[in-house]
Amino acid sequence: MSGVFSHDYKAFPFMVFSASHIAMVVLFAAAAVLLFIFRKGLYRLDHKFRLYMFLLLFTLELFYHLWLYHGGKWDLSFTLPLQLCSISLVLCLLLLASKSKTVFQIVYYIGVTGALMAILTPEMFLGFPHFRYFQFFITHNLIVWTCLYFVFVHQFRPTGKGLFQAFIFLNFCAAAAFFANKLTGGNYMFLSRKPVNPSLIDYFGPHPYYIITLEIAALFLFLLLLLPFKMIGKDKAGKERRNLHETCKNRN
Repeated sequence: MSGVFSHDYKAFPFMVFSASHIAMVVLFAAAAVLLFIFRKGLYRLDHKFRLYMFLLLFTLELFYHLWLYHGGKWDLSFTLPLQLCSISLVLCLLLLASKSKTVFQIVYYIGVTGALMAILTPEMFLGFPHFRYFQFFITHNLIVWTCLYFVFVHQFRPTGKGLFQAFIFLNFCAAAAFFANKLTGGNYMFLSRKPVNPSLIDYFGPHPYYIITLEIAALFLFLLLLLPFKMIGKDKAGKERRNLHETCKNRN
């Protein structure tokens, strides 16, 4: 294959925080804002919109594997769905198809955390206008957009129980990735070594100690994702108590 579907990494270099990288970050933020603005209209188109998101996510991932296979690059050491974002992608497909609140709880925490890190510090080696550049960023953006869609449009809310479930699920996935790394020589979930490209993991200490730091960081980020909803819940509860108090006063 040639051109934008080639495996010529030198022809399409990718640089972190280059113009093409920032463009995708801006696209992510703009689409997130639009999801919020048009949430009521999207609710009326819910079935079709979820179908379009499902097909786009599934098709891009399928084409990625076909691209690897036809280029002779498909390998069990990195193509199994055992990276955090690959797991999140599968969960997003399940969420879009089922509207499961249980799936939402898990993918909200691990999907938003993993995909945001990937968008901001991508382990990417092919840049604009290569197929992989678009496939990588659009799929990772879609993971977060799917979670935000269910928050904005369907009023799904993450919970403390969901945080616990997501953290347990994450560790089960890490155990599976650990054994897969032993069998394939891969680096699923970066448990064998750090990413080649610069990332937050560079500040988490040497291998294998950074894995413990990753666990702590994941739990901290999960708590950050829950915090806004806890604050909103407390504010609503406070308003309801004040309204009830005012009603009782007026009756008296």
